[in-house]
Amino acid sequence: MAQKRVFQISTPRGTLYQTKGQNGTVKARLEWNPEFGQKKAQAFSKAQEFIDSECLRYCDPLTPRRTGYLIKSGQLGTVIGSGELNYLAPYARRQYYENSGSGGGKRGKLWFERMKAAKKETIKKGVVHVVKGN
Repeated sequence: MAQKRVFQISTPRGTLYQTKGQNGTVKARLEWNPEFGQKKAQAFSKAQEFIDSECLRYCDPLTPRRTGYLIKSGQLGTVIGSGELNYLAPYARRQYYENSGSGGGKRGKLWFERMKAAKKETIKKGVVHVVKGN
C-alpha cells in the first residue's frame, strides 16, 4: 500500500491540506479559521478609533482659537471610531476655509489638511502598532 503524503500550509486565516493519492491525484482542502474575521474587524475598529483620536489631538494646536469653543465642538461632534471629524460650531466651515490665521502661531484655516501633511506618517506608524496589538 502506498503512503499518503500530506502537505500542510497554516496561516492565521486558515489551513490548506494537500494529499497525494496512489494514482498521483492531488486533493486539497482549505479550512478557514472561524475567528479570523472577528479578530480583524476588531483590529480595524481599534485602528479607526486610534486614527480619529490622534487626528483630533494633532488638529488641536492648528485649529483657530478665540474662546476654545471651536476645538471643543470638534471633540463633542466627533464619534471616535466613525472615521469622521465633525465640528459642530456654526462658524466652523467658514473658519476652516477663510480664517486668516492672524495673531501668529500655527492656528489658521485648513487645519486638518495641514495636520495630515505633517503627521500622516506618525499616525500610520501608530496604526500599525494598534493592529499588531502592541
